[in-house]
Amino acid sequence: MVSMMSLFSWPLSTLSSLPFSLINADFCVGSVCIAFGALLGKVSPVQVLIMTLFQVTLFSVNEYILLDLLHVKDAGGSMTIHTFGAYFGLTVTAILYRPHLDQTKDKQGSVYHSDLFSMIGTLFLWMYWPSFNSAVSNHGDAQHRAVINTYCSLAACVLTTVAFSSVLERKGRLNMVHIQNATLAGGVAVGTSAEMMLTPYGSLIVGFLCGIVSTVGFVFVTPFLESKLHIQDTCGIHNLHAMPGLIGGIVGAVTAAAATEEVYGIEGLIRAFDFTGAYAHRTPSVQGGFQAAGIAVSLGIALVGGAIVGGILKLPFFGDPTDENCFDDDVYWEVLEDEESSVYSMQGSNGKAVADS
Repeated sequence: MVSMMSLFSWPLSTLSSLPFSLINADFCVGSVCIAFGALLGKVSPVQVLIMTLFQVTLFSVNEYILLDLLHVKDAGGSMTIHTFGAYFGLTVTAILYRPHLDQTKDKQGSVYHSDLFSMIGTLFLWMYWPSFNSAVSNHGDAQHRAVINTYCSLAACVLTTVAFSSVLERKGRLNMVHIQNATLAGGVAVGTSAEMMLTPYGSLIVGFLCGIVSTVGFVFVTPFLESKLHIQDTCGIHNLHAMPGLIGGIVGAVTAAAATEEVYGIEGLIRAFDFTGAYAHRTPSVQGGFQAAGIAVSLGIALVGGAIVGGILKLPFFGDPTDENCFDDDVYWEVLEDEESSVYSMQGSNGKAVADS
């Protein structure tokens, strides 16, 4: 009761800003989870904790530079969340390169029931991505545009992902990794321009391109990164977050630069890009330039910060697993014996239980 009374005693301005603070905190956590996808199975819990502490700080710095100093529009976080988080994680995993990781490759793959559970997560992400991209948009036209543009981009992305997965895989079969990941790339790429006048057909084009880029990335780019650049990307964040994030930043810059009063209206253009106060004299073409600068800033902070954090995590006293123990939960967790495996081990090749000797 005391805590509730103290809550009601807070200033109204503080209460009204709470939802946005919580949403921004969620965005920050999302960026950390993206970066962790590149390191999954190859680092210790202590290393994850240290990386998180540094990344949260760098995320806040990057967000402040883009949103407050450069006055960049990035409602869905294509630059601040996806581009920064992905390239930060890829840089860290490149610094922590393991040349003998092949000896545990058999543990990295999924099994049938884990693929099913992962697909449930994909469905939830797909359904709620429009609300994610529109969460911090102004109520009204901007929020409606963000929802519609995101949905159209996701829909087109699903179709091209399924088509290209079938084309690129042997015997025309669908690859679950593509379906679980590449189908979401359209939501990533439309994040920056979601609340702009991208138009439905523009969103469809963005989703169409991202479905191709992400699927091709899983088939060809990921093996190239590992063999040539020594970037061991466990979850394929380069294909789902890094490349679509860059595409989203570019699309946002072009869409902002192409904005006109005829399309938005005079008041609509001011509201869409917040051309007020110190930014009252900024033009759409100048805004497009600052949007492009935001991409460079996010990349720079991610690469430099990732290299520094990777060097710190490489110190020998953080308890990282050996190469033969990577992707093995037994090292850091109490894991119960797999009952299903025990049942199968007690059966003969004809499916009948083996008698005790």
